[in-house]
Amino acid sequence: MTERVILVDEQDNEIGTMQKMEAHLKGRLHRAFSVFIFNDKGELLLQQRALNKYHSGGKWTNTCCSHPRLGEDTLAAANRRLHEEMGMQCELKFGFSFMYQAIVNESLSENEYDHVYFGVSNDFPVPNAEEVADFRYITMGALKADINKCPDEYTEWLKICFDKVMELYKDKAVLHL
Repeated sequence: MTERVILVDEQDNEIGTMQKMEAHLKGRLHRAFSVFIFNDKGELLLQQRALNKYHSGGKWTNTCCSHPRLGEDTLAAANRRLHEEMGMQCELKFGFSFMYQAIVNESLSENEYDHVYFGVSNDFPVPNAEEVADFRYITMGALKADINKCPDEYTEWLKICFDKVMELYKDKAVLHL
């Protein structure tokens, strides 16, 4: 089955679907989500994307990210992918949405309306090797320093939304949404 993404307008209204690869080749705005899981120590669980991913392979990113299916609620999709990618289940709460565009390689770009969810869990991940090469927990301060030092090691969407995540983290909102 060919994966499709939900095309949206700038208010996140559905306007159609398109094959995922075609949407990334043409830079069409589509719905996505990003999940950030923290442990009780306030450390963020990062994943390193599998090396064979069609874009951003080997880069470090938030706990989980993907696209909902047509007719699938975004929160349900976030829970589904958290389990599929990281082998975890956790209560997720909506944090914020943002739009971004970024070139991810010579022929592909991201143009996403991204819904961001947060959760707290001390469960140890059991990553799917087809999706995830590695994982680690990191403090937000250490992550900020490493992104500044080695920006090419991180996904574009993580770098773009990091300041907003940090703002909510400093307010402890991400731990108590």
